Amino acid sequence: MYKLLIVEDDMGIAEAVEAQAQMWELETRAVKNFRDVMKEFAEFQPHLVLMDISLPFFNGYHWCQEIRRVSKVPIIFISSASDNMNIVMAMDMGADDFISKPFDGNVLMAKINAMLRRTYDFGGSVPVIEHRGALLNTGDNSLTYGGEKIPLTKNEYRVLLALMKSKGTVVSRERLMELLWESDCFVDENTLTVNVGRLRKKLDGAGLEGFITTKFGVGYIVE
Repeated sequence: MYKLLIVEDDMGIAEAVEAQAQMWELETRAVKNFRDVMKEFAEFQPHLVLMDISLPFFNGYHWCQEIRRVSKVPIIFISSASDNMNIVMAMDMGADDFISKPFDGNVLMAKINAMLRRTYDFGGSVPVIEHRGALLNTGDNSLTYGGEKIPLTKNEYRVLLALMKSKGTVVSRERLMELLWESDCFVDENTLTVNVGRLRKKLDGAGLEGFITTKFGVGYIVE
């Protein structure tokens, strides 16, 4: 089932779109926390985002840019501000289409379904894992925080992926070493310690102090 994330602060419009989308067997979620749309984006993992321009705290252009830093998921803008300047700006920010308000619900759903068919006939969506505002993109193995990409080595990515997949749960040193062995890299206790140390230094430098916690004698955890 395809998933539609609706970033629209007019609850009447959001509810109407949700009701119509569900008739087309789409799973929907209307954003509630407009301070942190990326957190809801990462939690829901949508196949398509419907985005208004005028939103509380940050506008739709801002969130479109943030999504484009970590994902190629289709984004359709819906707005009454449908002059040429806003349409061009939306496309420049990474939008895939623009629909003017007021719109016909059937036309909106036709455009959404056409976009989903065109996009996912050629492949699926790219999962993004979020924790404390950090976004790990499993499609290109990149980490983004505060709008900046943090470069990761292959081993650092594998360690961070394991920890973020199991956030709130301790991952043993033995399990992490098994994962690194799978990358055809010789790993011993010291190698793992060095990799975690380098990863921590990168995270601290990006403003993610204390992101990884050591559980002595057991392993590591992000919480």
